[in-house]
Amino acid sequence: MSTQLLKWAYEELADAGVASPQADAEVLLAHALGVDRSELRRLVVLGREVPDDAAGVFAGLVSRRAAREPLQHLTGVAAFRHLELAVGPGVFVPRPETEEVAQVAIDEAAKVVGERGSAVVVDLCTGTGAIALAVATEVPGTRVHAVELDKDAHAWAERNVDALSAEVASARAGTEADIEPGAPPERIVRLVKGDARTALYGIDGLADVVVSNPPYVPSDAVPVDPEVAEHDPAVALYGLGPDGLEVPRGITDAAARLLRPGGLYVMEHAEVQAEAARDMVAAARDADGRPVFGEPETRKDLTGRHRMVVARRLGPERSAG
Repeated sequence: MSTQLLKWAYEELADAGVASPQADAEVLLAHALGVDRSELRRLVVLGREVPDDAAGVFAGLVSRRAAREPLQHLTGVAAFRHLELAVGPGVFVPRPETEEVAQVAIDEAAKVVGERGSAVVVDLCTGTGAIALAVATEVPGTRVHAVELDKDAHAWAERNVDALSAEVASARAGTEADIEPGAPPERIVRLVKGDARTALYGIDGLADVVVSNPPYVPSDAVPVDPEVAEHDPAVALYGLGPDGLEVPRGITDAAARLLRPGGLYVMEHAEVQAEAARDMVAAARDADGRPVFGEPETRKDLTGRHRMVVARRLGPERSAG
């Protein structure tokens, strides 16, 4: 029965134009059964029957997925690096491509921690908190600040920060006897609700890394995939201005303010914006009209596309040329 159900679901999803019908069918059936995919495959090999109630739930999920509702909205979770994040309507679903943006921030934070014992990392336009939480959980010794303005997205980020903070506290409690039983967990990320362009004035010039996946889609470039166009919030997609870089320019100015000399800035953008993003960063100036960043470079994401700009904050004794 599991095989027949999966075959039916695959055909339904393939006919609807879903990009990964086989994988999505397996994820949805596993979700309906309350098991992971490896256990699902074991049940399929054994020829186990699917209970009627689970089969009904599965049919409903397949119907919604065929209507191009995001898979992550149906399961309530999205994978990002080693994390499983809560997601749903009102927040941008983190993409695998952004994992490489996080990697750049993680590598730099780890380098700074190795040199100085600690690092300050700022994630602007954090959404679900994906990048911030990846840094916080992968690089011990980091103090991570995350900023999100939209109330719905901030609520999702808060949920993820609280959940992972509790997990970390639970793991520590098993090895550290001095942790008071029942004490509220210390948040592993400082989450701030505010405009990413103007928040965190208290740490101006102290950040070692500023990372951002801001809205950057031009207003007239409506995404092709219904999952994105109809379900990701517009505030997380469209960067305003004819080139989609009005919000990123504000993020770049914030990075210039927050970073210490030598600190690293990394920002995701669309593949077609690579040159414009470099020009945007190169054009940033301080109050005296001097360049803020060294020569910006474009780096590739996991698919080999040019999807991020990276630059270092110049110090008072340095110049861009």
